[in-house]
Amino acid sequence: MRRTWPLHLMLLPALAGLVVFNYVPLGGIVMAFMDYKPWLGFDHSPWIGLDHFRALFEREDSLQVIWNTLIISVFKIVFNLLVPLIFAILLNEVRIRLLTRTIQTMVYLPHFLSWVILGGILVNFLSTDGGFVNRVLGAIGIGPIPFLMHGDWFRFTVIVSDVWKEFGYGTIVFIAALANVDPALYEAAEVDGASRWKQTLHITIPSLLPMAIVVGTLSLGNILNAGFDQIFNLYNSMVMNKGDIIDTFVYRTAILEGNFGFATAVGLFKSVVSMVLIVGAYRLAYQYANYRVF
Repeated sequence: MRRTWPLHLMLLPALAGLVVFNYVPLGGIVMAFMDYKPWLGFDHSPWIGLDHFRALFEREDSLQVIWNTLIISVFKIVFNLLVPLIFAILLNEVRIRLLTRTIQTMVYLPHFLSWVILGGILVNFLSTDGGFVNRVLGAIGIGPIPFLMHGDWFRFTVIVSDVWKEFGYGTIVFIAALANVDPALYEAAEVDGASRWKQTLHITIPSLLPMAIVVGTLSLGNILNAGFDQIFNLYNSMVMNKGDIIDTFVYRTAILEGNFGFATAVGLFKSVVSMVLIVGAYRLAYQYANYRVF
C-alpha cells in the first residue's frame, strides 16, 4: 500500500461514481411494493405489496413486451454467436496479412459508433421516401419495404443491424482462440492429404467449439436485454406492438406516464431473472467448457 497508494487513490472517483449511480439507487426498489407518488415520498406513499407484480402478468401489454424482448434477444444471441464464428473461420483462411488486418479494421469500426449515430443513418437509409436501400430495391422491381414502419420488418431490421454492428468485435474472441491452435495439426493433416475443407472441419471447428460454448452460455444472462439504445432510437408508434421491449416499456411507463411503482416492479423482475440466468450460465460454462471467473 505504501508503494501503490496513488493507484488506489486514482480509483476513488470511479468507485464513488459506482456507489452513487449503481448502489444508492437500489434503495428505490421499495417503490415496486408501493403506490409511489413523488409528492408523498417513501414515507407516506401507500404500501400495496405484490400488486404491481400481479399486474405485470395480467396486463396484456406487459406480456407482449416480455414476448417481444425474448424474440428479439434470442435471435440476437444466436446470430451474434454464429456470424462471428463463421467469419473468424473464413478470415483464418485469408493468407495475405495486410488484407486480413484491413478487413478486421473495417468490420470492427461499427462497434465503436453509438446507436444515436447509427439510428439516424438507418432511418435515412431505410426510409420508404427516397431511402437508399429502397431506391436500390426499386431499381430491381422490389419495394418499397417499410423496414421501420411494420412490426415484422422492424424486428428483422433490429436483429440484422445489431449483428452487423457487433459481429466484427465478436470475431476477436474466435480469432484469439484460433491463434492458440497448434500449426503442427494443420501440417500433419496436409501431409496426410487433407484438403482445406477437411482441415477446417476436423481441426478449426473443434478447436473453436469450447470458446463457442463459453460465449453462448454467458450470453444467456442477456436474454432479457434486447438493446435499449438501439430500440429507443429506431422504434415508433407504428411498430410498438412488436418492437416494444422491457427497457423501453419501463422508460415509457416511469418517465412518460409517471407510474414509478409499476415500472420499478418490471425492472426488478427483469433484474432477478437476469441474475438467475447469469448464475446458471456461469455454472454451465464451467461444467461444459471448464471456464470460470472466480
